[in-house]
Amino acid sequence: MVWAPAPALSLHERGRDEGGPVKPSGSRATAGGLAGALLALGAPLGLLATRSMVSGRLSLGDLLTEVRSDPATYTYVTLSTLLVFALFGRTLGGQADRLYELSASDPLTRLRNRRAFEARLREEFARSDRRAAPMSLLLVDLDGLKALNDAAGHRAGDEALIGVAAALRGGSRQADVAARWGGDEFALLAPDTGREEAAALAERVRELAAGSGHGVSVSVGVAVLENLGRMGDAEAMVRAADAALYEAKRSGRNRVVMAEAERGRAQRGAA
Repeated sequence: MVWAPAPALSLHERGRDEGGPVKPSGSRATAGGLAGALLALGAPLGLLATRSMVSGRLSLGDLLTEVRSDPATYTYVTLSTLLVFALFGRTLGGQADRLYELSASDPLTRLRNRRAFEARLREEFARSDRRAAPMSLLLVDLDGLKALNDAAGHRAGDEALIGVAAALRGGSRQADVAARWGGDEFALLAPDTGREEAAALAERVRELAAGSGHGVSVSVGVAVLENLGRMGDAEAMVRAADAALYEAKRSGRNRVVMAEAERGRAQRGAA
């Protein structure tokens, strides 16, 4: 089946792209702050226990009397240690968030890296399989990167890669997940996306890449869980998209090819 170029979709229609820079959720910073606050309670409790043991008064009433006898000290110890431990815990948690951001990001394009993307792909595949919901995977290859590097230098090649990343961001929705798959290849995961929507999304990305001003084009292979049946795992979906991408490159590049697993081959899309 030949797919005609789809009408360009506005950013409003597609929504914003989740495949931009990997941003820390802040969950570790929040958890660290809460943990620090809980640990800080050990200071006033330790002071109370020490004074009570020295005086030999350990009943609940004696403990309350001890606190009321020196409220300024107990208030100071509680608030000061609470502030210090909470800030320290939040700082450590923030560092953990930043380390996660670095470990999950491609340093050049600021998209997710392959390891982070594959983890998300497996999660979405399992969710889609459980719900019998459609899901699409696009593998995108920058055409002629080696020739560009040889002719204009690696800096021009890097700019072209960044341009493709921008096309993925501009052409996808908030729920979609973009990543640098490796080298000159990218991946885009589109949950709850059927065949026609996936074809339109792929054409949108192809058009944006061609219009990025870097004089490059992309080839796109698309696998859709909806029409490929209930595949055994996410790796099978990757293989189907990769076969479609190979067909797009073999057929002349700068085109979209939709995988057709039921026929055991990839079908050519429109240039």
